[in-house]
Amino acid sequence: MDLYTTINTASTVFANNILSKPEFFIGILVFIGYLLLGKPIYDAFGGFIKAAVGMMIWNVGAGGLVSTFRPILAGLNERFHLNAAVIDPYFGLNAASEAIKMIGMSLSWTMISLMVGFGWNILLVLLRRYTKLRTLFLTGHIMIQQATTCTWILFFAIPELRNFTGALWIGLLVGTYWAVFSNLTVEATEELTDNSGFAIGHQQMFWVWLTSKIAPKLGDPNKSVENVRMPKWLSMFNDNVISTGTLMLLFFGVIMAILGEPYMRGLDKVGFPAALAFPTYILGKSLSFAVYLFILISGVRMFVAELTESFRGISEKILPGALPAVDCAATYGFSSPNTVLFGFLFGCIGQFIAIAGLFIFKAPIMIITGFVPVFFDNATVAVFANKFGGVRAASILPFCTGIVQVLGGGFAAWYFELYKFGGWHGNIDWDTLWPVIGVIMKNFSTPGLILVIVLMLVIPQLQYRRSANKENYFKVEGSEF
Repeated sequence: MDLYTTINTASTVFANNILSKPEFFIGILVFIGYLLLGKPIYDAFGGFIKAAVGMMIWNVGAGGLVSTFRPILAGLNERFHLNAAVIDPYFGLNAASEAIKMIGMSLSWTMISLMVGFGWNILLVLLRRYTKLRTLFLTGHIMIQQATTCTWILFFAIPELRNFTGALWIGLLVGTYWAVFSNLTVEATEELTDNSGFAIGHQQMFWVWLTSKIAPKLGDPNKSVENVRMPKWLSMFNDNVISTGTLMLLFFGVIMAILGEPYMRGLDKVGFPAALAFPTYILGKSLSFAVYLFILISGVRMFVAELTESFRGISEKILPGALPAVDCAATYGFSSPNTVLFGFLFGCIGQFIAIAGLFIFKAPIMIITGFVPVFFDNATVAVFANKFGGVRAASILPFCTGIVQVLGGGFAAWYFELYKFGGWHGNIDWDTLWPVIGVIMKNFSTPGLILVIVLMLVIPQLQYRRSANKENYFKVEGSEF
């Protein structure tokens, strides 16, 4: 068996059984971390169970949000026959996969790239004395989405690298992004969470850093969403369940009413039986958002608690100085629940205005809102904006983010030709940073690829140099890892 076959087989097995099952990926890391801390095996097993179950609860919440509302948003595309792309990482994953297969390449290249990228992230942290990098990207399902999209971007931009060498370069490129940009979120996340010991490893890492820098210039952090005074009758919206359910009833209720009862019955034959009235269906469907959001936050709190505790073992024994970079939803419990909805609402407004602009000015591509970017990106932006700039920043920045998601996503879907397959990744880093990376590689080929990696590796050097407290740069909660 040659080297390529061995690597391909091992990476495929690992990806299919571990990385594609983030609950097991996180659970195994917790198990290893507890063993490295010297805890008995039954405690390590208990940690595995709690972390895995927490992730599974999170998956139920996140999956419910996506599966319930994505078809409604996509229905706008089908119902009105728009030539459009959906900006959503799952639509983007499918589009990139189809594009890779269309050029005669196997998706196994993506798995090889993913494994190379994860190994490269580990190496960069091991060499932290020189790289100044502290974070290990652990969000397995996000890694698969990003590695796949990155594979297509490089194959599209540099056709001569559609081979094993190209897969290695893709791994170095995406692994550098994971290490560098999750590292950028450390200080902001530590301040938000009162030194809880994790960073962001998701789809908006560059945007989180940018938000933490811009938000203080836009508002006063003491005037936060939590302190917004509302008329007495509006006090009921301080309850997360009430505010979530009401906003979703207004938002998705209007969309479903526009799509119409006959269309919704055809779209959701199981959930919309003949005996159920349309208003009742709209009410139940909209209120389910509050259910799934509550489930999501509960699961996140469970697995993050186990992960951050157990990661001390991994950090002390294998990756001293490292922090786990986890899902952006891990930050939602450190802000008012209404802050999440604040971001979602203003992000939606920004997206809809930008979409209207595309329609009015007859853009060559029409964008359909994707639920994952419009919720998770904008909710995360609002949480950090509220921390550093209060309610004013939490309103302005998600609104601007929504506009950029549509315009940047539209450009990327058109430039990388993934609109032909109906989707683009859609999250904010992939609507801003990655289109720039793709354009550089398209115009400068392999030298452009090398330049991008080198420039990314310069960022933590600058970050360390500008740190106000260099002696604590590799410390969390006062204890050096």
